[in-house]
Amino acid sequence: MRVRGDKDDPLYRGFTCEKGRQLPAQHAHPDRLLHSQRRRADGDFEPVESGQALREIAERVQAIIAEHGPRSVAYYKGTCASRNPATGALLAAWMDAIGSPMRFDSNTIDQPGKSVALAMHGRWGAPAHGFDGADVALLVGTNPFVTLAGGLPSTDPIRSVRDARRSGMRLLVIDPRRTETAAAADLHLQPRPGEDVAILACLLNVIISEGLYDTEFVAAHVAGFDELRRAVAPFTPDTVAIRADVAPAELVSIAQAFASAQRGVVTSGTGPSMTGRHSTAVEYLVLALNTICGRYLRAGEALWNPGVLVSPLTAKAQATPPWPAFGYGEELRVRGLANAACGLSTAALADEILLEGPGQVKALFCVGGNPAAAWPDHEKSWRAMQALDLLVTIDIKMSATAKAADYVIAPKLTLEIPGSTIVSEALYYYAIGFGYPQPYANYTPAIVEPPAGSDLIEDWQVFHELGRHMGLALRVPPMFPSPDGVDHAIVLDGSSAPSLDELLDHLYRNSRVPLDEVRARSGVSGGAVYESQPVLVQPPDDGCTDRLDVGNRDMMNELADARQSAWPADAKYPLRLVCRRIVGALNSSGRDLPNMARHTNNPAYLHPDDLAALGLAAGDLVDVVSDAGSLRAIVAADPQLRLGLVSMTHSFGDVPGGETDVRKVGSNTSLLTVVDRDYDRFTGMPRMSNVPVAIHRPGASG
Repeated sequence: MRVRGDKDDPLYRGFTCEKGRQLPAQHAHPDRLLHSQRRRADGDFEPVESGQALREIAERVQAIIAEHGPRSVAYYKGTCASRNPATGALLAAWMDAIGSPMRFDSNTIDQPGKSVALAMHGRWGAPAHGFDGADVALLVGTNPFVTLAGGLPSTDPIRSVRDARRSGMRLLVIDPRRTETAAAADLHLQPRPGEDVAILACLLNVIISEGLYDTEFVAAHVAGFDELRRAVAPFTPDTVAIRADVAPAELVSIAQAFASAQRGVVTSGTGPSMTGRHSTAVEYLVLALNTICGRYLRAGEALWNPGVLVSPLTAKAQATPPWPAFGYGEELRVRGLANAACGLSTAALADEILLEGPGQVKALFCVGGNPAAAWPDHEKSWRAMQALDLLVTIDIKMSATAKAADYVIAPKLTLEIPGSTIVSEALYYYAIGFGYPQPYANYTPAIVEPPAGSDLIEDWQVFHELGRHMGLALRVPPMFPSPDGVDHAIVLDGSSAPSLDELLDHLYRNSRVPLDEVRARSGVSGGAVYESQPVLVQPPDDGCTDRLDVGNRDMMNELADARQSAWPADAKYPLRLVCRRIVGALNSSGRDLPNMARHTNNPAYLHPDDLAALGLAAGDLVDVVSDAGSLRAIVAADPQLRLGLVSMTHSFGDVPGGETDVRKVGSNTSLLTVVDRDYDRFTGMPRMSNVPVAIHRPGASG
């Protein structure tokens, strides 16, 4: 009927997000698929019993592998796949069993540079500073008041910041838009987009030249400091201020405010990540800022969150040195890309489908995502969807991707399966930034039955059943290694089907607090904080000489390349398109729910002065044009934007030739992008934000 927050919950305290409050509308949506669908010979779809669909899919996969080899089968795992931890485990086990390395996910069209930069830099053996007690938080191109991710606790970031500021914390934000988060900041730097590398290098230069870094930590645990010092020296406040169109004093103030604080961290979001070419360098410089300022727990300090449903953490005050970051393992056939710490580049998958020859992808399984809406280079992505011999998607409705599919498997939804905080805890606890500020966990059983007469299965069951029909044994290890060193993997050979709860028990058998204990306690009190004896960071191993690297050669070369401004004069495309997030939708998911009605047209936001200069009024139809393509949109005013910017949300619109009324479905910004220019050479991340564009009235662009 409705969703409300639990006011007695010790962390959320009654807070719920817009997406959570719309779960009843999602479950009861008139377009929800209650039966799997199969494409007929005439192109239309018909309902098909899920067991029959999976038998047919298994036969087709076996035929494709027999003719083209295991590499011809790929998967794309979207953001919504994370809602069920068993899905990724069974999907990986099935891919292992068929022998395919072609595994792609949304991380590589979101923030792939984080994983690659961390591999180049190395990891400190204890967590970063926590939110409670932080003196400063610096956020670069992220808006956690809306996304509930990206640097602030997700358990009500607005209240968390308000309470922290009362205790003396300073919030610093770098963003070309005065976002909801930036409006709450003590200092907000509002630069041109695309100059993130220059700005971060400038902050490092100021901190180093003024001696504001942690000299003791750098001397004991950091390598490459002199190389970093030389590389950032050209990025002076005066030089970068001109490029970024900010005051030199603002750059200095941000640097001094961050470095002079004792505790806190800097983190970045999709804004700088989606600018493409230097996106890994942005993440590397974020790590360098945290490292030279020593923003990690030290020996004798207590962990702010020792975890609950993650494995017990033995934290040591020492570095884990860099590990292979990119260019290893499976090689892709385009742009010299190969496996990297972030995984295979999703931006290359359309080419892998379209490029004929040995290794061509012929079958694609989409789980928890809508690639026809989310992938860059919209036109090429759609051609790839149509070129496949077999496209299977697990989806709750006939999304853009489903319209190209051979089979659409209808899954159960959130409230129809057990739920827990496992994913939230694992996602944030081991990352730079703030996750749960205390050891918190919650679990709920399935609370509603699937609709009467429906034929729905859980996402993970698709791959369990495919394995059974193909005669495969699926090896599923626990999520975390066993402290006794024994391999406790189970093998599912199709002789029996476990329940989701049984799978979760296995996957999290090595968690710090047993899942059964969390179940029992949640059944009585809901979410809870699992207090324990303080877990202290241990001293380093005797003789340990490992160091964090802030002078990686590839990254220093990226800094040299970034000395050229990202804002060359361009009379033909004088504006820049930047991405933005909205509160009611997660990528393409949720945009058709009732409370999203105000967002469905995905406006092209401009500053009111830019609208006036173009002779436009809010609600006018325009063409937004880049050198790669064009889209039609309605314009809207946003006085919080910098002049010269156009701000839109990605993953809207319909398939080419589909619904064209942008007032109903919005427009897909990937129509303005291509994947083989301005891409990050380590991750393949293309430019999806800071795209040079022009705006014309319909028919006036030639």
